[in-house]
Amino acid sequence: MHAINRNDAEHYRWGDGCDGWHLLAGDDLSVIEERMPPGTAEQPHRHARSRQFFYVLEGETVLELEGHSHHLTRGEGLHVPPGAAHQMRNESTCDVRFLVVSAPPSHGDRIPSPMARGVA
Repeated sequence: MHAINRNDAEHYRWGDGCDGWHLLAGDDLSVIEERMPPGTAEQPHRHARSRQFFYVLEGETVLELEGHSHHLTRGEGLHVPPGAAHQMRNESTCDVRFLVVSAPPSHGDRIPSPMARGVA
């Protein structure tokens, strides 16, 4: 067992210039640090089994959950239960960095989901 940081973690690219680092990739738990540049968004989706917690490390973001927009800033997080449609968007002018904690891991458990925008 050893300490892990972004420099040691498995890196991947997704979407339009977004980055992810697998800080923990267990069979029952996943912890990923992600970076989204301004104006980027993930596709709306849901997970049949995975429970997730999104926690903002730097910047600000919008996490749409079941049609309600939640504006999150540094030090704030939001729980996404299994089956809930959600989408992370960076509508700001700066990068956003956040953690995504998933139990069980969400890879292979992603279902596209149309969403109607709302305000929370």
